This record gives sequence, structure tokens and C-alpha cells, in this order.
Amino acid sequence: MRSSGARRTAVATVALGALLAALSTCGGPSGHGADAGASGPGGGARESSATADPTRVPGVGDRLQGRIPAESRQVVAVYGEGEDSADSTVVLYTKQGSAWHRDRSWPAHNGVKGWTTDHHENDRRSPVGVFTLSDAGGVLPDPDPAPGAGLPYTRSAAFAAPRWWAKSFWHDFDYVIAIDYNRVEGTAPNDPTRPEGASKGGGIWLHMDHGSGTSACVSLPKPAMEHLMRTLDPDRHPVVVMGDRARLSA
Repeated sequence: MRSSGARRTAVATVALGALLAALSTCGGPSGHGADAGASGPGGGARESSATADPTRVPGVGDRLQGRIPAESRQVVAVYGEGEDSADSTVVLYTKQGSAWHRDRSWPAHNGVKGWTTDHHENDRRSPVGVFTLSDAGGVLPDPDPAPGAGLPYTRSAAFAAPRWWAKSFWHDFDYVIAIDYNRVEGTAPNDPTRPEGASKGGGIWLHMDHGSGTSACVSLPKPAMEHLMRTLDPDRHPVVVMGDRARLSA
């Protein structure tokens, strides 16, 4: 576990421009309009015998399986219903010995236009791939305040969704976990730095669900976000494996 000195529990002061850069990708009314809900548990009845090997994350083929770091003991798998669908299912797997075990699953949403292997700013699709999870934050206090536990957490009112958005979106960023796509690890989730350039997008998070698709993030119910905040451990090197089912299984 990290020492308490490594946790960012103080309220951060973040420029409004930096927040809006993150919000343009993460959520808001631009992502509204997809059907709510998700059908079937990820890695459930759709698994073939070829993916039943307990040493492999279910439903993930060789291409992405090989990108999961050897030291990773926690995987958040996002199973998109289809290339152009905003509906998905999130499953948390933990590794015990050499075997992956299913922890919990939840209905979720991804980009309103689905998935892409070449994400760009404002394409309203979520990027397919394997990404580390290293930083968290939000409007609300850290749900896991025990010293040295959980991902480093930045609490700030600057995460709050703009009040010109529909009220159903206001809670979206009460809790967020940064997906390490085109960002600097070890910084607050709303840090605007984009190492690969602004055109590749960024500010892609796991965050609270508003019942429909997002601009590129993955959104989950509040109990799911609280569970992930309390469970993900930097010493277990958590990653997210995300994409539509066809690309995940390739």
C-alpha cells in the first residue's frame, strides 16, 4: 500500500479551462441520447470454451491479453455490446495465484457512438485498448479515506459538471477514475496535459452514470464507483481492458 503522504487528499485548485477540456471528452449533454442499460453480464454465456482458461481474462483475445502487464492483479473489463453501441457491462476481476476471479459486474455506458481503435477529440467513441488506472478524484470526499489505501485521490469542486447541463448530468463527476489514455500518470484526473497532442483527445474517465452514452468515458452506477474506489489498489497495478466484444475477443 502507498503511504498516506502519497495520497492527494487536499482540495486541488484547477483552472476552469482545464476542467472544460476534460469535460468535453468525458460527458455532458453531447453524449445524451443512447438507450440506458446493458444486456447480459460480461464474460457470461457468450464465453466460448477457448476463453474458459482461468489464467486469462474472459472474453479477451490474444492481442489485448498480451498487453495486460504481468504484474497486474486487478482488471476492470468493459465489454461493449457492439461497435456502434453505447451500452456495455463492466466486470472487475482479481488475480489469485495464476487465476482470474470475477469480483462484481455492473451495467454501464461508453461513448454514444460506440468504440474506435483510433480515438480523436470529439469523435464521441471510446478508445479500445488496455490502459492503466493510477489516479482518482471527484467532487465528493474519497469513499476510502483510510491512510495509504486506494488510488491517489484529488477532491475538488472544480470537477463539478457545468450547471448549464441538464440536472441529470450534475452528479457525473462526483467520483472519477482517470483512464491513462493520453495523459500524465500521477496527476489529477482533470490535468489538461495531452502527451500525444490535443487531437488524440483525453480526459477519459470512469465516472458516474447518467443513464445514457457519454462522449468517450465509461460511466457506472454510484455503488460501482464506490466499490472500485475502495478496491483498486496501486500495489496491484490495476488496468482497464475496454472495447466492443468483437474487438476484445480478437
